[in-house]
Amino acid sequence: MAKKMFKHVYGPVSSWRLGRSLGVDPVYAGSGKICSFGCVYCQAGKSGRLTGKRKVFIPTGKILEEIKAFPGIKIDYITFSGAGEPTLAGNLGEVIKGIRKIRKNKIAVLTNSSTMDKKDVRKDLATADFVIAKLDAHSQELFAKINKPAKTVKFDKIIKGLKKFRSNYKGRFALQIMFFKGNRNYVKDIAHLAREISPDEVQINTPTRPCGIKPLSRGEIKKIKTFFSGVKVTSVYDAKKKRVKPVSKRAVLKRRGKA
Repeated sequence: MAKKMFKHVYGPVSSWRLGRSLGVDPVYAGSGKICSFGCVYCQAGKSGRLTGKRKVFIPTGKILEEIKAFPGIKIDYITFSGAGEPTLAGNLGEVIKGIRKIRKNKIAVLTNSSTMDKKDVRKDLATADFVIAKLDAHSQELFAKINKPAKTVKFDKIIKGLKKFRSNYKGRFALQIMFFKGNRNYVKDIAHLAREISPDEVQINTPTRPCGIKPLSRGEIKKIKTFFSGVKVTSVYDAKKKRVKPVSKRAVLKRRGKA
């Protein structure tokens, strides 16, 4: 399969959390991002479709066809992410099971947590080895200001869903928190909520890719980390990235923008 034919699988990319990561985008069909959030720091921009409803965007067979055709290069994780929210894909669990029949790599899912209140989503995510879920706020008010969710997505439902998922999930579970000027003064409250959810680890990020929001400094992030004492915590400034060469740079840029 030619490079230009890879539409739903991209990379591999160098991930500060996942090493050499081969991306799988189960929602992007070439017409902009499809997401349940319109985060102020989103690298994919504000355009696209805002929805909280699940459906099959890309047929399972098309994704698996690309997985089969992808070169046999070294990767650490096959990661569901991209230009939108991967759990909106109604066939997420089916695709994960299909990939397991083709490759032996560990599978990760990056989710904004918006669908965690749905039982079928939690069931699909349970088939992954590593789930990294977003938590940028401690209240509905801050959540609405930062993440700008679809009308059907409510903060209290997300928190209940995260706790339910955590209580039953057998894999590795992390909370990812994007800190910047808009929420840095609420770090104590966010850290308290994170402890209630009790993840295996907390991943602290700050906008390092072009998005119109300035990142916090290394010193500021280091100070924020102290609020998470007693919890395994890492940050975007701590990790060492691995060198990778993507098969299709164009496909990567559509999902991640310029690093």
